[in-house]
Amino acid sequence: MKPHYLTPLFAPRTVAVIGASDTPGSVGQAVFANLLAGGYQGKLYPVNLNHRVVGGIAAVPNVKMLEPEIDLAVVTTAIRSLPGVMKDCAKKGVKAVLLTREFADTDELESEVMKESLAIAKRAGVRVLGPNMLGLMRPVIGLNASNYSAKVRPGNLALVAHSSALCTAMLDWAEAKGIGFSSVISMGESSDLDFGEILDYLVADGYTQGILLHVHSIHDARRFMSSLRAAARGKPVVVIKSGRYLDQHTGLTHSSHMVASGDVFDSALARAGVLRVNTIAQLFTAARVLAAKYRVQGTRLAIVTNGIGPGVLAADSVMSYGAELAQLSPDTMQLLNEELPRNWSRANPVDIIGDASPVRFRMAVKACLDDPNVDGVLVIFTPQAGTDHHTTAELMVGLQKETTKPMFMSWLGDSKVASSRELFSRARMAHFRTPEFAVEVFRSLASFHYNQQLLLQTPGPLQGEQAEPNVAHAQSIIDAALAQGREVLSERESKEILAAFNIPVNQTRLATTADEAVAHAETLGYPVVLKIDSPDVIYKSDVGGVELNITNSASVREVFANILERTRQALPNALVHGVSVQSMVRRRHARELMIGVVHDDSFGPVITFGAGGIATEIQHDRSIALPPLNSYLAEKMIARTRISKTLGEFKHMPAVDMDQLKTLMGRVSDMVCELPDLLEADINPLLIDNQNAVVLDARIIVRKTRHSRRYRHMAIMPYPSDMVEHMTLNDNTEVTIRPMRPEDADMQQEFVRNLSEESRYNRYMSSIKQLSQPVLVRFTQLDFDREMALVMTRMVDGREEQLGVSRYFTDPDNESCEFALVVADNWQGRGIGPIMMNRLFDAAKRQGLTIMRGEVLANNKGMLKLMAKLGFTVSPHPEDRQLTWVTRPL
Repeated sequence: MKPHYLTPLFAPRTVAVIGASDTPGSVGQAVFANLLAGGYQGKLYPVNLNHRVVGGIAAVPNVKMLEPEIDLAVVTTAIRSLPGVMKDCAKKGVKAVLLTREFADTDELESEVMKESLAIAKRAGVRVLGPNMLGLMRPVIGLNASNYSAKVRPGNLALVAHSSALCTAMLDWAEAKGIGFSSVISMGESSDLDFGEILDYLVADGYTQGILLHVHSIHDARRFMSSLRAAARGKPVVVIKSGRYLDQHTGLTHSSHMVASGDVFDSALARAGVLRVNTIAQLFTAARVLAAKYRVQGTRLAIVTNGIGPGVLAADSVMSYGAELAQLSPDTMQLLNEELPRNWSRANPVDIIGDASPVRFRMAVKACLDDPNVDGVLVIFTPQAGTDHHTTAELMVGLQKETTKPMFMSWLGDSKVASSRELFSRARMAHFRTPEFAVEVFRSLASFHYNQQLLLQTPGPLQGEQAEPNVAHAQSIIDAALAQGREVLSERESKEILAAFNIPVNQTRLATTADEAVAHAETLGYPVVLKIDSPDVIYKSDVGGVELNITNSASVREVFANILERTRQALPNALVHGVSVQSMVRRRHARELMIGVVHDDSFGPVITFGAGGIATEIQHDRSIALPPLNSYLAEKMIARTRISKTLGEFKHMPAVDMDQLKTLMGRVSDMVCELPDLLEADINPLLIDNQNAVVLDARIIVRKTRHSRRYRHMAIMPYPSDMVEHMTLNDNTEVTIRPMRPEDADMQQEFVRNLSEESRYNRYMSSIKQLSQPVLVRFTQLDFDREMALVMTRMVDGREEQLGVSRYFTDPDNESCEFALVVADNWQGRGIGPIMMNRLFDAAKRQGLTIMRGEVLANNKGMLKLMAKLGFTVSPHPEDRQLTWVTRPL
């Protein structure tokens, strides 16, 4: 695999410091001194107009005068000199530029200079990091291209921060804690390189095992989510967000009033499979534990202690942090009853009494670890008469090697237990001075596991639909309203859109006169409900626009007139279409729910779920998630609300039909995916019982959007289910061509194992026998916004067999892509290759890509012949004679 295109920035062989200086206090002096003192093993070149020697190294007045190729230029000169410097770097062939100077975007002249400089860099293909940044540090290779003067240890964590000030504070905190870094990247203004491309590099970086991210604002949510999800698939990512409450939603619906921008950001991070924390201390602790491969499968914690007081306090922390105390199984309880003193606590926390020996500790902890109801164990040791803290610690270290469940050590005290803490540190075991901190870390690990499960979900926009929605009809309703200059749809129009997506609604008929209202009521059957029909009335009850349980024609006439009169008095200029007539729905065992849609300025559409009816805003009981949804995601949304506890068997009521509820939430997700102009929605109340569901009221807000590609309005690209194709090969073999899914991992691994050595080498350019776990994850857990993998499969004895796969990876320019193709050895020569490549061409064109290219071994004559036949231009590789470069415009 060729080096990452950002290698010249993060692992440069040659560095030129433009503006390097010996002048004390200058940026040029600070940066150059740090590079000299950091132990950088590459070649370092000072560039200075006025001095022939800087720091004892010969200097040149212009970067163009340097003989060797320059990978990285660190620019420390004033902003006004930047256009000329950038032209020189472009002519020299510099691949990356680091801007360390401060830049005032409020200064009109400096803004123009910066814009001109970036345009020069873009035309020359020079990548730029900064300005307004602390700098770039790669302690693992001795590179310190920053003006940060204190020591930074090498380690396996990468720190990427928007704020230079926060970055320095974190570095100072980390040094005190002995924490080291593979990379420290101060983003500054992110004028060219942003989070996405940097995260992509860190995923491929062998020095980096975990990523710490400080985010203040998001410029491109789709790119941010795409890169974040890609990073989290391979390495733990922990995020701290500043400015959580700066932006609040100000929409028209109930849903928008109940959702804060910080909540949406949290939901987005959960869906990306990363962990969000609130403090710098939490950031580093979580990252260290995650990078040490600690994992949990749930939130159930067992506590083993020889002091009931600390155990109870820890149990209180478990509840306050949102974890749960594990309910020990009967088998475990029986074992503990047999082996522990008679006066043990007989519950969790497991108090094994103050004089507990090391062996008693080991037995109790082992019993809890073996319990299927336990996801992790917190061991609290209190030094008392007859106890042996060090031997107990040694037994705990040995026990951790026997289990995959995490153990958290809390040896209370200070000097008496110091040697045990040193033992835990050497064994890389999670240990804490207080149990409360251990519980917090356990809860973070549980959140990370939960988020990783969300990451695996790539639902399609139209999951499992029996009947296709009438998208065209729904869009026509929206288009008609927008053509009239309206953004608020009436209840009748809103329900018509819901019905187009197979969401059940109660019949709603418009009456413009009292006689029409009576006729509709008698057709529907009494009792009925009358509501004002006006796009200008958002909350009908606020203007007296709703009357329930009307039982006769005389009452219908009276209520009809009263509703119109009250509306005219409250809103004299409101557009009134008439009064809608609906059946009065009564269901003894029904629950009132609410499903909503909110628009977030950064992340686009967000789906909400919670209590419906009058309880919506009073209880403020809701959960949120980014679409698209599938059954798993819908179930998790429901479970996060308080009202979920009433959806099962509740007092005298039977459980609601949960499958139908999840299906309805999926249909709302479909609606959000397929209607980019849908801005907000309230579906409230939604009545559901053990038999069926019906929407009693709904309101949709629309706004015209302009997106060049399908689903561009969403932060997460849905699984492209419309690309699934069934076909029959020339030999009558029935096959399916479809995008790859995460659950295809085993099938993909078997496919690679069954390839011949030659085929594996031709594809992966190495003699691998099978894919490593990180590569397997990378190949099967796809972000369809930046890549595509199409597999051809057939059914053999009830299971899928993979016959071939074609894939592309989008380049950072979002205009070109690099492809790969491999066909099973026993299926080569049957025309599969051209079929797979042509489908890949179609997918790339749909993504808006213009060029496809790839590398083929020069001796692979069969593949080169196929590529030429498919319209690729075949040419020698510019960097490697063993490879041939193939390119094709799309």
